[in-house]
Amino acid sequence: MALSTGSEIERLLERAESRLLEMSIDAQRAEWIYSTYITPDSEALSARAYARLIATTVDLAKETTRLPPADASSPDARKVKLLRLMLTLVAPSDAADSEELTRLVATMQGKYAKGRHVPKGATDSADLQGLSHILLESRDPDVLEDAWTGWHRVGRAMRPEFVRYVDLANRGARELGFEDTGAMWRSKYDMEPAAFSREVDRLWEEVRPLYVALHSYVRRRLRDTFGPDRVPESGPIPAHLLGNMWAQSWEGIYPLLAPRETRPAIDLTKILLERKTTPVEMVRYAERFFVSLGFDPLPASFWERSMLVRPRDREVVCHASAWDVDFADDLRIKMCIEATGEDFRTIHHELGHNYYQRAYARQPFLFRDSAHDGFHEAVGDTISLSVTPEYLARIGLVDETSPPDDDIGLLLHRALEKVAFLPFGLSVDAWRWDVFSGAVPPEQYNRAWWEIRRRYQGVAPPGERTEGEFDPGAKYHVPANVPYMRYFLAHILQFQFHRALAREMGATGPLHRTSIYGSLAAGRRLRTMLEMGQSEEWPSALEAIAGERTMSARGLLEYFAPLKRWLDEQNRDAPSGW
Repeated sequence: MALSTGSEIERLLERAESRLLEMSIDAQRAEWIYSTYITPDSEALSARAYARLIATTVDLAKETTRLPPADASSPDARKVKLLRLMLTLVAPSDAADSEELTRLVATMQGKYAKGRHVPKGATDSADLQGLSHILLESRDPDVLEDAWTGWHRVGRAMRPEFVRYVDLANRGARELGFEDTGAMWRSKYDMEPAAFSREVDRLWEEVRPLYVALHSYVRRRLRDTFGPDRVPESGPIPAHLLGNMWAQSWEGIYPLLAPRETRPAIDLTKILLERKTTPVEMVRYAERFFVSLGFDPLPASFWERSMLVRPRDREVVCHASAWDVDFADDLRIKMCIEATGEDFRTIHHELGHNYYQRAYARQPFLFRDSAHDGFHEAVGDTISLSVTPEYLARIGLVDETSPPDDDIGLLLHRALEKVAFLPFGLSVDAWRWDVFSGAVPPEQYNRAWWEIRRRYQGVAPPGERTEGEFDPGAKYHVPANVPYMRYFLAHILQFQFHRALAREMGATGPLHRTSIYGSLAAGRRLRTMLEMGQSEEWPSALEAIAGERTMSARGLLEYFAPLKRWLDEQNRDAPSGW
């Protein structure tokens, strides 16, 4: 096939970038109003603006398939590729099928949002938040199993819609030239879909020994707490005992797992409350972190337009998020800030998104995003890794720090958050890739879900699960059509970034005690990568920040090396694996 003329591609891309920028700004503004002022009218206007953006994006993406290919090495060819990959859900051309697909996703999200269960011993029903609190706080295994089972019933009713959604989504993906929706998602990573699957498996094998050591330690300590009739000596851990509805992070049960003799952790929440720290002051701490790296202060509009506290007069979406409303300098965060250590770290994370958005704002519109979706999450998490005891001392929140050789408790708590997440972050999309490809047919959805979670996570449901259930539907990202692999990649990349920036600033101490706060050298290296956006393939962006072109778990393994040695000692006589 002959190459298309530059004028054909240039005209299409010029039109696409102009229209999509305008419509994206409209959609962002409508979504902001809806998220910060929830009414039926604001919801309708937001949905309408988003639907127009999706329809236009799909039309433009399909228009590119009718043009002969451009020179593969040109920026225009990259823009064409990114245009085809902008959406995670592509509706079929048939108007009725397109409308049905949109309705199916909305219906599944609605059923998820309305999920309720009356917990054991209660009289009123509880939503996901209430049931999650039970998993976090109760130590009665029967109560835990009831809360877990009660929430997972939410998937039953959406199973027929999900089967139909898979069929229609695949039709749309094939119209853009992809084998299926899973292949389309994997194509976003600048490699063939099969090659990306192998890359994910390679990264998992790097971190698996650390996860297995953590799993063995946790299983033994839970066996001590709940008894041998509830927790096996070997084999998978019952998922409902891990303090989280999806067993994706285990820090909630840290009190059951803490080393026998460990110093109390820094109580940042107590410090912030004693100082009467306001939400604005919380954000100022994070802004000063970036200024210390050589970045400019946030624009005045950020302070005028962000939502930092829960309003008293209306309903809002409090889930923390970072916004780039005009894809230039209208940066905002939306968050109901409380004076807690968790929110302090979250704000540093969210401003990581904002400074990334600002850095690539000079790129053409189709390049105004992170190198791949894992990079955006990883940048925010990299900044959060620098919220160390040393950082807190330098900014005057604590007076002194303890020696790093007393950090096993700190590292264990962080591993229960970061390391425990890895196999779950991989499992969600590994299952969906098989579903989209047809390797897992509808009559095996639930069995395959638990097979893959046992294989990677070493967890099992508390009782028998049949095909009458649809347990994947109990995780929001599945009915909402949100790809999940970005979180697995971010949990690898954040440590790779952190290690590289620590080396750039000449740090010599333990990686888990290193903060890049105040390092202009680290800031310059970070900025170089941020400014690239997605103008080049992600290995080039990775090289800019880490000096290497391959994703690697070496940073994560170095960070947790002291903990791994301690876990191996604790597990000396305990069964390993499942």
